[in-house]
Amino acid sequence: MNTWSSIWGFPFGRLTLDALPVTDIVRADGRTELLSGITGTAAAGMAVLGFVVVVILITVKGWWRPLWSEWLTSVDHKKIGIMYIVFSFVMLARALAEAFVMRSQQVVGHDGGGIVMPDHFAQLFTTHGTIMIFFMAMPFLTGMINFVMPLQIGARDVAFPVLNSVSLMLTIAGGLILMISLVLEPFSTGGWSGYPPYTEAAYNPGAGPDYWIWAVTLSSIGSTFTGLNFAVTIYKKRCPGMKLMRMPLFTWTSLCTSILMIFAMPPLTIATALLALDRYMGFHFFTNGGGGNMMNYANLFWLFGHPEVYILILPAFGVWSEVFSTFSGKTLYGYTALVIATMAIAVLSFTVWVHHFFTMGQSANLNAAFGIATMTIGVPTGVKIYDWMLTMFRGRVRISVPMLYAIAFLFLFTIGGLSGIILANPSVDYQVHNTLFLVAHFHNMLIPGLLYGMIAGYTMWFPKAFGFRLDEKWGYRAAWCWILGFMGAFFPLYVLGLMGMPRRMSGYFSGQWLPWTIIALGGAVLILAGFLALIVQLWVSVRDRKRLAVPVGDPWDGRSLEWGIPAPAPEWNFPSLPRVEGRDAFATLKASGHDLGPPEDGFEDIWLPKNAAFGPVIGALGTALAFTLTWYMWWAVLPLAALVPLVIIAQGFRRDTEKRVPAEEVRKEWRAFRELAARTPRVPRTSEYTRDNRGHAIPMSQEATR
Repeated sequence: MNTWSSIWGFPFGRLTLDALPVTDIVRADGRTELLSGITGTAAAGMAVLGFVVVVILITVKGWWRPLWSEWLTSVDHKKIGIMYIVFSFVMLARALAEAFVMRSQQVVGHDGGGIVMPDHFAQLFTTHGTIMIFFMAMPFLTGMINFVMPLQIGARDVAFPVLNSVSLMLTIAGGLILMISLVLEPFSTGGWSGYPPYTEAAYNPGAGPDYWIWAVTLSSIGSTFTGLNFAVTIYKKRCPGMKLMRMPLFTWTSLCTSILMIFAMPPLTIATALLALDRYMGFHFFTNGGGGNMMNYANLFWLFGHPEVYILILPAFGVWSEVFSTFSGKTLYGYTALVIATMAIAVLSFTVWVHHFFTMGQSANLNAAFGIATMTIGVPTGVKIYDWMLTMFRGRVRISVPMLYAIAFLFLFTIGGLSGIILANPSVDYQVHNTLFLVAHFHNMLIPGLLYGMIAGYTMWFPKAFGFRLDEKWGYRAAWCWILGFMGAFFPLYVLGLMGMPRRMSGYFSGQWLPWTIIALGGAVLILAGFLALIVQLWVSVRDRKRLAVPVGDPWDGRSLEWGIPAPAPEWNFPSLPRVEGRDAFATLKASGHDLGPPEDGFEDIWLPKNAAFGPVIGALGTALAFTLTWYMWWAVLPLAALVPLVIIAQGFRRDTEKRVPAEEVRKEWRAFRELAARTPRVPRTSEYTRDNRGHAIPMSQEATR
């Protein structure tokens, strides 16, 4: 029995009761260990309770069938986009809770002790970073592109709808592995970058690094598929007349992001695969003492890691371009310059990864070259900032919720960019390396740069997804909490970094640091309030959806094609593929007194891809395989691994892949929409946030002449 169990891991592998966080309470030796155990157990309990509540709610409401047939197996790009964003919000909740615990620990741990043990603290900063990068930011932007981009280019769907579902499910599979690690501990303590030797078997033989490896690997494979899918979609699925230089800026940034995904994600997959070989089979690719070299991992990781920053930022730049243009009532200033700047940033992002190694011993000349390359990125970024400001110049600017985030972004992102220019100087980097200054800079770029952009985009395009606006009062409250909370939480970290406080520190004895950590905790509380305000906003908006309804679909006087169709958008997007005559396609039509009209050649049947269970099945297999690999359940690993190619082959034999939407059905739906639009009064900008706004905005050119 012992031999069978040790070789095949039957049935639980190395998984024992010790993995339950409650055992930390039972074995606690001292106050801090007890509090740490209580904290971990409470978090695991909340995760389990939340899961049980959701299952009961779905069962009581009878939602299992529609959940499966209308959502999980759907290959509609809009529904997949919405699922990505819902998933990212769930993961954001966990990451924010962890950040709050870490900030609290840094306040109460100033004389040693605190509420979590150092090992627990290390797990927290690892899961927080991993979630925010791979399971919040990436799904959020991928969901946003999924929903918006095909509509902006006049397409019915992405190029590979089933692959789109697979990408989503692989991302969710990675997230599930992370959530399981909350209940069956431990997680990795190696940081979000997973550096050896902290993740090598000799240093950390437990299950933690294996959780990290498989969660990130599943996510990175999904993101690579997504990049390929989006790039092919933009190249091949644009409607007639939608030339490259007529595409909205959001689509341009989506294209550059996709290309970055295609080239940046594989190095990460290779790095985690090689690390797995190190841990599982003793290959020692990255073991300095075993013939390997840890720097090989560092190079592979940052070949992904630095372009990843721009994978995260560029879609938000696209959102800002749409926000500044729409809520200023003007054509985007410097369109060509913005396109060139976007492409320049994408290319330069691959030339700067060595700035992460300024302190790792390479020559001064190499450091200088990569320092200059890093500073160069400030040029195209500066071009963008000036173009957005000039877009507002002499525009009819409305300080809407998205615009409030946008203006805050201009100020805060510029400060973050300047701190990046400072860090690009190798001699300065030596002084503040591995301090909280770096943490402040990193968050200064990604929270105003990425997260504000995603929330602004979520607010702006929400009506197109669900047919009603989000409540603006709670939107403003959330925005102010996020803005002020960010400044409170991260500006003190610049000071602490300059005072020499290392990052990832759970305890310290310098009393000078304490006041700044208290201020940072206050900022974290405000950020949590901002997140709660977003939840309340959603609840209030759903409750008041009749008052907030915008069925005509153009509540903000939008400029691109997606605003010309009903809200929510029909499954087939457009009754026929539109023909585009220039930039700002829908704004141009409205200025001439037209809308997206019926097809010139009459309505025709529309063929759409049928639902497919392939994505959820691959996601379930990925989750199960990752879990069994993590806990060494080899008896289950082998059949699960064999099932993956069999399922892929079976999918290849599927022939019934399309469904027909009759032309008569499309005609009726479109005619009803046009009749609704004809009898719905147009509203000026001053009524944008009133119940009079039913989604039929007065075009800017006509309002200006009144």
